[in-house]
Amino acid sequence: MKDAELAALAQAGDRDAFGELVRRHAAQARRLARAILGDPDEADDAAQDGFLAALRHVGRYDPARPFGPWLQRIVANAASDRRRRRKVRRAEPVSPTMHDAAPGPDTITDRSRFRQVVLAALEKLPERQRIATVLFDVEGYSHKEISEVLGVPIGTVRSDVFHARRTLRTELDAWKDWRESE
Repeated sequence: MKDAELAALAQAGDRDAFGELVRRHAAQARRLARAILGDPDEADDAAQDGFLAALRHVGRYDPARPFGPWLQRIVANAASDRRRRRKVRRAEPVSPTMHDAAPGPDTITDRSRFRQVVLAALEKLPERQRIATVLFDVEGYSHKEISEVLGVPIGTVRSDVFHARRTLRTELDAWKDWRESE
């Protein structure tokens, strides 16, 4: 059965039909949420929030359009909302059982600092650029798929990725300069 047929059944109140739609699109939705949030547990929660929102608003789905991008946009919005609400940053603890073969504390500290620099640089990007870049460079989505998720033309996605990369390169050059001065 096609997604549009299942969505029509879901609009009529068939929860099993909506469950099948979720089953078909769950993995992609979780990957998208993980790309936006970075935390697998929070990403699962955001995907669940997106599924619930989609269920509440399944009546707004236009069967003339593909279901997947419609659902992914809802999941992306749920993940972005969750990301905005997040107030406390999680620190990466240094393992007390580090072995000699493990990286030393200086390497762990450098990696942690670099991760913070990357996250801070991503935070500076406009949200659409951040999402497009993470989906393209981290998750491996195509420009066309990102276009469908974000609801913007492919050229806009290409432009967003280009400008985001340029901004990130500038931000990370500052890290490189700082690191070399040590």
